[in-house]
Amino acid sequence: MTRTPAWRGLASCVLVCAALPPQAHADKPDASLSEADKRAVFKAAGAVQKKGLWLMCADEPNPAGATIETVRDLNGDGRPEALVTEGGSFCYGRTEAGYALLSRQADGSWRRLSGGSGIPAFLKTRGKDGWPDISIGGPGFCFPVERWNGREYALNRFEYEGKRCRPPR
Repeated sequence: MTRTPAWRGLASCVLVCAALPPQAHADKPDASLSEADKRAVFKAAGAVQKKGLWLMCADEPNPAGATIETVRDLNGDGRPEALVTEGGSFCYGRTEAGYALLSRQADGSWRRLSGGSGIPAFLKTRGKDGWPDISIGGPGFCFPVERWNGREYALNRFEYEGKRCRPPR
């Protein structure tokens, strides 16, 4: 098995993070989530607990674990959403990052709205019911943007720095 030098992962993150809007990685987790809520968020994200770490990619050979990166109300309904992120190339490839966006429901449970490989950035443009569009960053210069349609986040367009683009084929 060949190992990727650590500097390559860092260089990828620096390139990708620099291309994303500041709101993509500026928020801090809300300390007001109870331990029970944190567990419920990780479980709704599809994470499992191993050796004290929550893992969305349980097969990662050298896991650092998933983190709750942000907790805030994204659509103005008074209930919080949580963004869970995890790094690693084993499950997330060249992007080396994965995410899950969860929303607290009226009954107190958490529901996964979006997730996968990439670095999410919440945009100013909005879909149904005030949900922000999400740019899914990664390697390259033309990123998919998902929009909430009332049931799910679905591919809406491709953008780079706020301008529409066509992804390479």
